[in-house]
Amino acid sequence: MAALRITVIGTGYLGATHAAAMAELGFEVLGLDVVPEKIALLERGETPMYEPGLDELLRRHVPGFEGSSGRLRFTTDWAEVGAFGDVHFLCVNTPQKHGEYACDMSYVDSAVASLAPHLTRPALIVGKSTVPVGSADRLAAYLAAHAPAGEDAELAWNPEFLREGFAVEDTLHPDRIVVGVRSERAERTLRQVYATPVAEGSPFVVTDFPTAELVKTSANSFLATKISFINAMAEVCEAAGGDVAKLAEAIGYDDRIGRKFLRAGIGFGGGCLPKDIRAFMARAGELGADQALTFLREIDSINMRQRGQMVELARQALGGGPFLGRRVAVLGATFKPDSDDVRDSPALNVAGQIHLQGGQVTVYDPKGMDNARRVFPTLGYAPTALDAVRGADVVLHLTEWREFRELDPAALGEVAKARVILDGRNALDPELWRKAGWTYRAMGRPTA
Repeated sequence: MAALRITVIGTGYLGATHAAAMAELGFEVLGLDVVPEKIALLERGETPMYEPGLDELLRRHVPGFEGSSGRLRFTTDWAEVGAFGDVHFLCVNTPQKHGEYACDMSYVDSAVASLAPHLTRPALIVGKSTVPVGSADRLAAYLAAHAPAGEDAELAWNPEFLREGFAVEDTLHPDRIVVGVRSERAERTLRQVYATPVAEGSPFVVTDFPTAELVKTSANSFLATKISFINAMAEVCEAAGGDVAKLAEAIGYDDRIGRKFLRAGIGFGGGCLPKDIRAFMARAGELGADQALTFLREIDSINMRQRGQMVELARQALGGGPFLGRRVAVLGATFKPDSDDVRDSPALNVAGQIHLQGGQVTVYDPKGMDNARRVFPTLGYAPTALDAVRGADVVLHLTEWREFRELDPAALGEVAKARVILDGRNALDPELWRKAGWTYRAMGRPTA
């Protein structure tokens, strides 16, 4: 059997990672993007975002680097992609529609419309983007009608489960591979693509289109539910004088519940969880199954409420009056550590709310400063944690970077105006900070 040639359409976060990983698995890969600057960047072995290990992976396969395999190239030409590929992965963005909950399918639709006329021989088009259930059926019909190869331009759906900060690992060693297919040929082709991880023991789950489309959104909805559950318990602990971190530890030992995603704090953000659960609710409504997902509305509102509660906690720490003229240091801008992604970041949202209420806010983040500045140019930014804390009346720890866990509370205490730290992620060691003379306060842990 001839070696498969793979194309990746859309070279953002998902696409760049997928393209590099496919080259690592031994395939000839051609990545396409409609933004020439992105292509130029990737050809230099650089990525438009921070993801541990990705730049190194690119340089192992992009031509022009010493010892590179040369298996990974990039283009802006649809005709070249159509002529090159046996398997075409769709990795374009599906953001939330402006002003509504539904998902914006325009990028996926336009990618399929641009690719279709160039599919002149049998090929498998594989969707990886997170889409509303029912999209695959519609796109398969479009391909059959518009591709010169007709029925031989077949569609499959293969959702991605990347965790930002672990994307390379998750692509090369996935904890499961899910493929929605309509033929044995499509299944056989995808088994060939993923032969290496499958041989290493990654489960390979074969489903129909709707199930494959639902897997990602239902997984994200479950994770969001778990986070909002423990945050709801944090609210109860606040009221009852309990300690949510100890509560989480105790229930986490039950392996039906598990310990992951049970850290209470200012809630979830990022480009996936909030958008995916809202799109899921919108799509369920269109299908007449909206009753099934009304609980996600509460999950979303618990999550958004955490941000306001953090602002209130900061106000109380400053004596309960207005923020006007008070100096607030914020450690963290990204929605999670090991990423430079500030999309829907709870940390930036809290910083922004305090700033809008008159506080003098200074932010420091190890990787998210440039992106944060673009979103919130009016906030203050400092080059180090120490500089951010200098002169602060209160310090907010809002993204759980390792760098922040390793800070020296005594050194920070020297430069802060008041030694008051609010841990919005329940990730710091209260004893360590108290020993250095700090007042430590965390969400859902009035007694910690």
